Amino acid sequence: MLTVMSSLTRSSWGRVYDDLGVTLLDVAHGAIDVDQQVGGVVIHDPIDEPVYPPDAIVLAVGVQDPGALASLMSDAGGRGAVAVVVRASIELPDAVLGEADDAGVAILSLARGATWTQLAALLRSVLSEDDIGRTPSESLGGVSAGDLFAVANAIAALLGAPVTIEDRSSRVLAFSGGQESADESRVETIIGRQVPDRYARVLTEMGVFRDLYRDDVPVVIDPMDLGQGVTTQRIAIAVRAGDEVLGSIWAAMDGPLTPERTSTLRDAAKLVALHLLRVRAGADAERRLRAELVSRAVDGGAEARDALSRLGLAGQRVCVAAAALARGPGGETRSDQDLIADRERLTDALALHLSAVQRGAAVALVGDTVYGILPVADVSAEERSARLAEDFLQRVGSRLPALIGIGQPAESVADIARSRTQARRVLRVLAERPGHRTIARLSEVETESLLLELRDMRASRGDVISGTLERLVEYDARNDAHLIETLSAWLDSFGEVKTAAAACFVHPNTFRYRLRRAVEVSGIDLDDPEARFATMLELRTLPH
Repeated sequence: MLTVMSSLTRSSWGRVYDDLGVTLLDVAHGAIDVDQQVGGVVIHDPIDEPVYPPDAIVLAVGVQDPGALASLMSDAGGRGAVAVVVRASIELPDAVLGEADDAGVAILSLARGATWTQLAALLRSVLSEDDIGRTPSESLGGVSAGDLFAVANAIAALLGAPVTIEDRSSRVLAFSGGQESADESRVETIIGRQVPDRYARVLTEMGVFRDLYRDDVPVVIDPMDLGQGVTTQRIAIAVRAGDEVLGSIWAAMDGPLTPERTSTLRDAAKLVALHLLRVRAGADAERRLRAELVSRAVDGGAEARDALSRLGLAGQRVCVAAAALARGPGGETRSDQDLIADRERLTDALALHLSAVQRGAAVALVGDTVYGILPVADVSAEERSARLAEDFLQRVGSRLPALIGIGQPAESVADIARSRTQARRVLRVLAERPGHRTIARLSEVETESLLLELRDMRASRGDVISGTLERLVEYDARNDAHLIETLSAWLDSFGEVKTAAAACFVHPNTFRYRLRRAVEVSGIDLDDPEARFATMLELRTLPH
């Protein structure tokens, strides 16, 4: 066995699978406890003497023979390995599965199209991350892991042409030097960090993206086809990890697509795939870790104190803010994919805003709510937090409509959980009254919050509306008489008929007739203050 890594920070299998499971790995047989620690990675080599780190993942590179696989399972289990990775295309006979079960080793499958080099590099980078997301210095292809600009410069040097690395949406992730030697459109792309829409539309209409993502061969684009501003030929190649397209490499260079250029671009695409996966794995791992820590902190449970310490907020006076997406104009619904993307955008935007104005703030998406824990120093904490949130909402405007609830300042773990609950209560009031306001503190909406909780309590007990209101509801349903609306307006206006009629957009005489009819149908005594209060409260808590 050749040891790839034996002295890394130990990490759980759950973390490894969260980072790489969707793209590269799947469990083919057996099960691994998500809390099981992984100590390192070894690549199987029948010639070299086997050396295993504790709790290793073994890569069965080139092992296809059932007998060799069964022997490897037994050997790996005897040396304390937790899993063996095989090619997804390999059939696993019962003898191999039995050996794996006896040895206590799970079998993982490597996705079709993904390389062992990619897997080894990504496992290495994931296992190298410590608990707060930092990574030790490492290199992929001689370039510091994740440094896409260095990768772009290296590819440009090999091709002798300026290069950009772009994602699936034609956003520029990195670029090499020498872009000014290409043409006007390339300079515009670099400045905007995005391929201009007019060029992207032309590329789409020409079928360039279809051809690019369909195969792993470079695509040549004639500058004449792209229009004004483009004078240099483009050669592009897709960047893949298995069957997933991660992005593309674009070189601005004239001349034929020679075999040498093709080979260089293909090798470059593999290298860029490693770096893109490394960047994504690191970013996703850090995002998940921060979400977990923020969730623990605001829950106020046994692990809250440790979570606050790891967030750098232990012992500080803090305030909890809860943010969520507002319903769009007209109440239209978003697709699940759009919701997920918008929530992540909201999280990133709020984190960026608070990091610029409130040092030490922690922001993360937990479920469908974005929580922010803001360190505050004085008794004016709520006011300052509200101003920060209001400034944020003004900045994002209609591009990312959101609602924010502010909890009271907290000095203890229990107080933080209470602040979170308050922020959630405020957020619910804001969501129930779209367009009324977008940010509030509990003291500003406490009555509405109490009424919502009372409505929930009645619904959970199965309470039904009283006979008085039930008769009005049934009468309105049969005759479209607006008696409930009339009674509500009269109570809200303290019996002022003109004010109530204006609220209902009817003539005062029409309103008086409807009010008399409401009294006749329901039997309510509007001269009784207790009856008025009970009716008003019940109207406020009617289920929607």
